[in-house]
Order: sequence, then C-alpha cells, then structure tokens
Amino acid sequence: MRILIADDDALSRGLLQKTLERADYEVTTVADGRHAVESLCQPDAPRLALLDWMMPELDGPGVCREIRRHREQSYVYMILLTSRESKEDIVEGLESGADDYLVKPFDAEELKARLRTGERILHLEDRLVEAREQMRFKATHDPLTTLWNRGVIVDLMGRELVRSQREHGCTAVILGDLDHFKNVNDTHGHLVGDQVLREVARRQLLSVRSYDFVGRYGGEEFLTLLNNCPPASALVRAEEIRKAICTRPVQTDAGPLAITMSLGVLLSCDWGHRPADELLREADAALYAAKTAGRNRVMQAKPEESRQRVSTPQPAGERVR
Repeated sequence: MRILIADDDALSRGLLQKTLERADYEVTTVADGRHAVESLCQPDAPRLALLDWMMPELDGPGVCREIRRHREQSYVYMILLTSRESKEDIVEGLESGADDYLVKPFDAEELKARLRTGERILHLEDRLVEAREQMRFKATHDPLTTLWNRGVIVDLMGRELVRSQREHGCTAVILGDLDHFKNVNDTHGHLVGDQVLREVARRQLLSVRSYDFVGRYGGEEFLTLLNNCPPASALVRAEEIRKAICTRPVQTDAGPLAITMSLGVLLSCDWGHRPADELLREADAALYAAKTAGRNRVMQAKPEESRQRVSTPQPAGERVR
C-alpha cells in the first residue's frame, strides 16, 4: 500500500519512513504542505497520507481542505500528526477533512493500527464504487452483447442529431437487421443464436471508430451512429459493417454459420430538423427496402422516396426477415 508522509522535520520524516517501510508500505515523502497537495492530486497518488499539522507553505488542515475540494479523485485517508491535544484542536483538524488524529510522540503500533483502519475504509470505498459502476453499466448496456441498450442508443441519437444541427454537420444513422435470424434460433436453438448476436456485436464495434455509437435496438436489430460523418463516406462505412458480418462465418457450438445483415442508412443532413423517432422510421423503411431487394445489402433513406411512400400507401404486411 502506498502512503505519503508530509513533515518539514527531517528527523521525524525519516523515523516515520523507516517505521512504515518495515511494515511493507511504499513510502513517498515531502517537506511542505504545497508539495503534499501536488503529490496527492496526481492520477496515481497514494491514498493514505500522514500530515504534520505545522508545515511551511500549507499546514496539515489546509492540505486536508485542498484535497477534499478535488471530489473527482479517489478518496484519500488522511491522518494528522501533532503535539496539540485540546478538544478544540481535534475538532478543527477533523472538520478540515482529516479522517484521524494522532498526538506526538506517537506509538508505532498504534500508528500501524490506525493505518490498517484506513486501509479497511479504502477497501470498502473501492467495493462501493465497483458496485455503483456495475449498476450503472447494467442500466445502460444490453446484457447479452454489452452494447448500449435501446433506451441509451435512442437517447444518444437524439443528442447527436441536435449537435449535428447546431454545428451544421452530419450524423449517419444505420439501422441493421440480421437476415433469416429466426431460422438460426429455430434450427440451432437460442443459445447458438446468442453466440451469433454477441459475435455480430463485436464485429460491428470493430468496424466503427472509438467515438461512434453502436447499440442493440431490439432482437436482432442494431442501431449505429456515425458522428461527424462526411455524406460521401456513409454508404462506404455501412458497406464495411455489412462485409464484416458476411465475409466469414460465425463460429458457434453448432459449427460455423454464414450470417448476413441488411442495413438502412440515413444522413441527418438530408432531412432538416426532423425528430429522432421520425428519422428512425425512415431508416427502418430503408432497411425494409434492403430486405425486399434481396437482403445482405445497404439501402439509403432519401426524402423524395419518403414523400413517394406517403403519396402511395403501401400494403400492410410483416417485415421480410
């Protein structure tokens, strides 16, 4: 465990360092409060700190107050060391943000026992942070593919459309659907179908940039958002996704399976200030066109085709899968 010692007295600092190194701590030392703050604010800073009350530049309570202002960093357990013993001093030290208080001259065994208490608290905090992050991940990601779930990817789409309109840019919306996926489940079972979905999700992620978004829209449908996408590149990049799915079989417990995907592409710059749900319907219509044209292809949603569909009602029917 790493620990910082901040003490302007070289003799006291050296004694503390030897005591803690014998107890298997990795020790960093500084001689004033300002350097203590700098050390504790580093990305990989020690999370235990022994701070002398009286130091140049900044005293121990001042260091505690500075560190507590940096709430984005991991918690630092800080113990003040001082010869002051009055209740008023103890209250002042603890209210500055210190976690514990040890009066000089200290007993080495008592010091190590208090540090072990700090380690237990830090361990508990780490577990709470881990649990919080796990809950956040489960609330925002699809449990099977670990992609963004439907609620999040649709929300991200709305945000990206607003940003594109504000910056006069273009977001490419790609709605993809696996071809004949029902046959995979009916023939090989849902566990094999799940293996296919996980691999398809992985290939899609590898086909886009790190700052693009990929989500599971539902079932075997996936929604991909290409941010700041030049209009001339959108169909090319959708083709790259399609080829990533179909060029080699997916390895499953039932053996290698040939999988293809049909995709509908929409460019936000073609559609003006339309709401996200309307644009999703247009991307879905382009996907339907790709299905009816033979599957395993990319079709683009265009405003003139949308107007034609409105003027010529289409017969109702189940989507071609």
